[in-house]
Order: sequence, then C-alpha cells, then structure tokens
Amino acid sequence: MRIRKKPWTKQELAENPFVLRNPEQYARKIADYFNNDNPLHLELGCGKGRFISTTANNNPNVNHIAVEREPTVLAVAARLAKQMCQAEQTEQTEQKSAQLIFLELDAAKLCDYFNPQEISRLYINFCDPWPRRKKWAKRRLTHTNFLKIYESLQIPEIFFKTDNRILFEFSINQFSENGWIMRNISLDLHNSNFEDNVKTEYEEKFSKLGPIYRLEAYKF
Repeated sequence: MRIRKKPWTKQELAENPFVLRNPEQYARKIADYFNNDNPLHLELGCGKGRFISTTANNNPNVNHIAVEREPTVLAVAARLAKQMCQAEQTEQTEQKSAQLIFLELDAAKLCDYFNPQEISRLYINFCDPWPRRKKWAKRRLTHTNFLKIYESLQIPEIFFKTDNRILFEFSINQFSENGWIMRNISLDLHNSNFEDNVKTEYEEKFSKLGPIYRLEAYKF
C-alpha cells in the first residue's frame, strides 16, 4: 500500500503498545510475546489496519500479527488499532483488548522470525499486483517463491482477496502448481453467499468499480 509519509510515524512506532519493538528478541519465539497457546493468524501487508484490528477484536482467542515493511503504513494501522481499543475500553484505555501486534518486516524474511507450524492461517488482502512487467511477477505474494516460504513454515491455510483479475488468475495457477487445494473460490465476493467477510478500507472504496475475488488455499 502506498501512503504519504506522516511526520508522527517514528513516535507512533516507538510508543504504540500494539507495535512489537525490538522484534529481534522475539525472532523464532513469537509465542513468548503472547504467552498463551492460542492459534496464530498472520496478515501480510496490513493497509490502514481495519481488517486485522476488526478480525482480532472479533476473535479474542486467536493471536494476530500484521506484518508490514513500510513504516508509515505500519504506524497508520497501529494507530487505528489503538483508537479502536480505546473506544472499547471503559477503564484502562492503554490495555489491549485483543491479542494483536504489528511487526515491521518484509515478507521474504518470514522464516527469520517464525517457526514451522507456528502460523495457522495467513491472510493476503489486496497485495500489489505488480502488473506492468513480466519480471515483476516474482514480487507477487502468491508467486511460487513466496509459496515456498509459506510451505517451509507449514502454513496450512491461506485466505486471499484481490480486485485484480489478472492477479487472481495468476494466483490460482500458482497455488495449483504448488500443490495447494483451493476452496470457496468467489469471482464476485460481495454478491456471493459468503457471510464472514471483513472489508478492508481499500475494499470498501474500490469494490464499486468491479468485483472482489476471493479464495482459500489449503495444504498439510
């Protein structure tokens, strides 16, 4: 997601209770941070944060991590999470009401921070389709190179959404070629019978321009 730089980014990342600071100390032992046995769901690229914050609030018995490589995007999303938390709290407004943290990290480095079988679900929502040049296809988060990373971490399920048909067709082929089983494939999510969709800000804005595509991919 592209977003204008915010002058308060550095301070937000330093003070926001939802941001995992000094993440190196939790590398390959994220479970120590949550200190529970809840399953872990991870979102790659968090946008402005509404999806992961809403999902975490709706599922308090699941640990959630939003991974984002752009500091400003991360700060915007973490600020929203804090605001949503404060709106729900009646006493200690800085106390987190959901098991949620934001981690500044490139998706290519997931294996440096997580162990196999640690992530039980991966969300990929409206990632950059990298449409202009063929050689850019390897940057797509559903490219074989990334699927191999997810496979090495033994992530059993991936929930994927996009508004880009070319990316969706590309992703179907990549999942299929890498042995993932796809279910609940939707070519028009908002006009389907799927009931548990949590909209991202991007989805809310651009769904009027065309259909939203969604699928679930399973392995292990």
